[in-house]
Amino acid sequence: MSQPELPNSTAEVEVERPVVVEEEEAAKQGKGTWKHAAFHMATTIATPAAYAPLPFALASLGWPLGVSSLVAATLATWYSSFLIASLWNWDGKKHVTYRHLAQSIFGFWGYWSVAFFQQVASVGNNIAIHIAAGSSLKAVYKYYDKDGGLTLQHFIIFFGAFELLLSQLPDIHSLRWVNALCTFSTIGFAGTTIGVTIYNGKKIDRKSVSYRLDGSSSSKAFRAFNALGAIAFSFGDAMLPEIQNTVREPAKKNMYKGVSAAYAVIVLSYWQLAFTGYWAFGSQVQPYILSSLTVPQWTIVMANLFAVIQISGCFQIYCRPTYAYFDERLLSHKTTNHFTSRNNLIRLVFTSIYMVLITLVAAAMPFFGDFVSICGAIGFTPLDFVFPALAYLKARRQPQNTKIYLSLLLLNFAMVAWFSSVAVLGCIGAVKFIVEDVKTYKFFHDM
Repeated sequence: MSQPELPNSTAEVEVERPVVVEEEEAAKQGKGTWKHAAFHMATTIATPAAYAPLPFALASLGWPLGVSSLVAATLATWYSSFLIASLWNWDGKKHVTYRHLAQSIFGFWGYWSVAFFQQVASVGNNIAIHIAAGSSLKAVYKYYDKDGGLTLQHFIIFFGAFELLLSQLPDIHSLRWVNALCTFSTIGFAGTTIGVTIYNGKKIDRKSVSYRLDGSSSSKAFRAFNALGAIAFSFGDAMLPEIQNTVREPAKKNMYKGVSAAYAVIVLSYWQLAFTGYWAFGSQVQPYILSSLTVPQWTIVMANLFAVIQISGCFQIYCRPTYAYFDERLLSHKTTNHFTSRNNLIRLVFTSIYMVLITLVAAAMPFFGDFVSICGAIGFTPLDFVFPALAYLKARRQPQNTKIYLSLLLLNFAMVAWFSSVAVLGCIGAVKFIVEDVKTYKFFHDM
């Protein structure tokens, strides 16, 4: 894929931010390599909570539509990631958060639109992966103590307490070694789960496995809508400018390399797990693929442990937009030393409030598949599929080659139209299933 070139724009856009915050952000830049960017991206996108629902999504769409949707989402988000990376320093200024990049291009409404979608994506994703982490921890616990009295809610609380400790680290760059471990855990999870899935698939009587889309026309349509939201969620990365801010110059070139390396991991893990999971269990596959696996149990335990390790880093990445918002407004910036007693106390208070709220919702409504779909539809689809195409067209100058410009125009507008429809349909499907689950299960149900 060719790397988009973006000439400097002559348009002047005022970005209202405290000068001291800009100076501090600038001081933080230029530390990470392209490998660190790849670790951050792989941790953010290729999480077990993201690709564990993919076999279920394919089962809701069928082989032709499911495979084509998965491939299209891969190519579209890879392309969109290059577009966002190319907007770094597009007008002579470094826009180190997604919100401020949007403001520089679209003004006031750009800032608040991206802030809204980013918060939906961050909060929804953290609820979904919180549920996944609790489910994996419970599975490990039940392996060693089948009659144990601890429920899913207990493990969701345990995971929340651990994340509260990690939340005291100051920024994304400080998580680089955590995310390096998480990237290797992603590979370990994918390899283990794919192998165990194939093993389980061979143990099953293949004649009993059905790939039919059962139900009425309306139920099949809603399941398909829900699946589109789940696929959008699986490629969600609403943090590209924040990640690029951690990369040393030349930031564009390093980010292009980091994106390509991360997507190599994604393709190797996503596609294989999606295809093998659907092949093994057919239309009966569970929303969280590990719930469909039965033997050998020790390998399932290992896959669950890999999942928890990886999810712990992903959770932190998606906390950071919320933390950054409060950091800018509440912490003292009068000194370059952020580790003052006052700042540490304030950070502990608002991170504790955030963690309690996320933990409470995850424990009360542990409907993993539904949160995945609604988060993908409302949060990630606008940020990862729609906004990059619009932002690139608005920010760049028309190239001299008219054919190239018209091709980019057609491609980007096609992406905007199609994925805007996916966002609406995915939201409809997710809301319907959440309403049904709330009627079926009591709050704080031990799933």
